Amino acid sequence: MLQDDGSSSVTSSSPLQVFPVMSLSPGLGFGSSNQWLKELKSEERGLYLIHLLLACASHVASGSLENANISLDHISQLASPSGDTMQRIASYFNEALADRILRSWPGLFKALRSTKLSVVSEEILVRKMFFEIFPFLKVAFVVTNQAIIEAMEGEKMVHIVDLNAAEPLQWRALLQDLSARPEGPPHLRITGVHQQKEVLDQMAHVLTQEAEKLDIPFQFNQVVSTLESLDVEKLRVKTGEALAISSIMQLHTLLAHDNEKKSPLPLKHKNGVTLPRALINQNTFGEFLEKDMANGCSPSNDTASSSPLCSTGSSKMDSFLNALWGLSPKVMVVTEQDSNHNATTLMERLSESLHFYAALFDCLESTLPRTSLERIKVEKMLLGEEIKSIVACEGIERKERHEKLEKWFQRFDTAGFGNVPLSYYAMLQARRLLQSYSCEGYKIKEVNGCVVICWQDRALFSVSSWRCRK
Repeated sequence: MLQDDGSSSVTSSSPLQVFPVMSLSPGLGFGSSNQWLKELKSEERGLYLIHLLLACASHVASGSLENANISLDHISQLASPSGDTMQRIASYFNEALADRILRSWPGLFKALRSTKLSVVSEEILVRKMFFEIFPFLKVAFVVTNQAIIEAMEGEKMVHIVDLNAAEPLQWRALLQDLSARPEGPPHLRITGVHQQKEVLDQMAHVLTQEAEKLDIPFQFNQVVSTLESLDVEKLRVKTGEALAISSIMQLHTLLAHDNEKKSPLPLKHKNGVTLPRALINQNTFGEFLEKDMANGCSPSNDTASSSPLCSTGSSKMDSFLNALWGLSPKVMVVTEQDSNHNATTLMERLSESLHFYAALFDCLESTLPRTSLERIKVEKMLLGEEIKSIVACEGIERKERHEKLEKWFQRFDTAGFGNVPLSYYAMLQARRLLQSYSCEGYKIKEVNGCVVICWQDRALFSVSSWRCRK
């Protein structure tokens, strides 16, 4: 797999040294004169696919649709959703770039999607597969529960608000931990927020049964809503309750700016850039991306502004955090993807998300065979849809707006929350859980009192704990 540590280099004799001097033009195909492309080794083909994706994204960003179409065709012939890691990733990024172009013609886009079926049961199943295959959510659940138990020590009335109430196993484990408290279990109320009622019904059934078995006073409240449309009053926080809030991979969906444009593509049909003249024998995936961005595959001037750390916040996010602060939670535990997929330009988002999803696809490569139906479903129905949101969508339609931990620190601090360093025991539980996995690529880092879950040295998810700063 192509990683940041330089584990997959391209030799100096590689035919890849030739292709950068060629422009992607209508006359350039994959005929006999380019047979060498089909004979590339996996690492070489992977680098070429990255190069093509960056070139294609540059064409799309500048509105050069003819060149973008050629790039998409070339990528399609080398990529495969059933191939090696880079071929699979390229397939989904290629689809996302094509989807971005289609969205500029709303009539065509809507017509092509008019008969698409969205099966709720399949979506639920795929998210359960993600939970089972990867350790990320399990680590988040363990750390979140431990932070809540420590914050609620001695409390007799505990109310937990779950902003993504999709998996009952987390709270089932908490019920078991609370039943073992020396002072006895508290009266526990959990309010679950989810847009699908059947998910909440299932959670209510499982947790009510578990509470009865453990003889814990328990109540489960359902709030059927998206996070964006959530009325905080419906959480029904009562005086005298000790409140905990859990948010797992949800808050980033509120980061859209009110004045963001919706159209993903400048509608100007002109000749775009050609492939850069740089050699493609960089030692690492990261080095290649950096050099390729510098040598020509960069956005046009009218789209080239980055998203600085101190940029204006989203009013939706500001309002939501202010509302949560007004509830005075004793603890709020937040899990988020630890990557910057919220830059204003397509090129920045594409290069950063290539790193992030390459690591996730590499996890799958190390865990499941390429023919695994579970793997294919997770890649297409979950990871592929996230990639599509990051690359193809703009404005309020772009929901996957992942940001780095340091930005969340700044955002929570501005909203009046102070960081609560996670305990040694929480860190120990996280490390023990990862050690139970046979795969050696997973790692835990402690960053400013927070847990950061990594694949090799690539940070993927963070878990942080907060409380109101009065």
